[in-house]
Amino acid sequence: MTTHNPKELLLQAKGLQAWYGESHVLHGVDMVVQPGEVVTLLGRNGAGRTSTLRAIMGLTGSRQGSIKVYGQETIGLPTHRIAHLGLGYCPEERGIFSSLSCEENLLLPPQLKTNQASMSVEEIYAMFPNLAERKNSQGTRLSGGEQQMLAVGRILRTGAKLLLLDEISEGLAPVIVQALARMITMLREKGFTVVMVEQNFRFAAPLADRFYVMEHGRMVEHFTAKELQTKMPVLTELLGV
Repeated sequence: MTTHNPKELLLQAKGLQAWYGESHVLHGVDMVVQPGEVVTLLGRNGAGRTSTLRAIMGLTGSRQGSIKVYGQETIGLPTHRIAHLGLGYCPEERGIFSSLSCEENLLLPPQLKTNQASMSVEEIYAMFPNLAERKNSQGTRLSGGEQQMLAVGRILRTGAKLLLLDEISEGLAPVIVQALARMITMLREKGFTVVMVEQNFRFAAPLADRFYVMEHGRMVEHFTAKELQTKMPVLTELLGV
């Protein structure tokens, strides 16, 4: 297991436990994320991957343990305070407003009061030419892939530097999935940090620097991209890939 200097960590969870009401969903999750990394959480449905993203954002019920962002403890903070540290969460349901145009959706969230510059609308359109073409279209008239790009673009405009992306390739055509893969690569090149929950192993495998595998609300494996081939027998057993 690699050791990390805590001062270099963007995100560090230690002994993270989380509940939805009476349901205990995370049982002592440990994970670290360094600036500029793409980290993928793998696991079967119900393993606790989405709950981990939601717990980082303070969107579960009660939480215990530690979640540090840039070294600052956030376990007791409300969601809006956590977001203001530079975190952006893109849930699986995307949350596009049907009554607003593509551009109005993009301009909706406020910019975070971080010391990070947010991406301009022009920069987002340069990254997602589809959105530029559809900027006056109603939110629900966009294709699934365009809605996904809009949901990510909306986060980029806030100035968030750590993106938590939940199942962004879910149910999308292969050509759109390829466009999302290019997006992840571009984000890394621009210095963003990404934590992805992904069911689509073929999509996630070439993009990630490191992988965590979850089972029953715990991290059961952790390895780097270089170790991926040697870990394939374990992944086949755990995930059926």
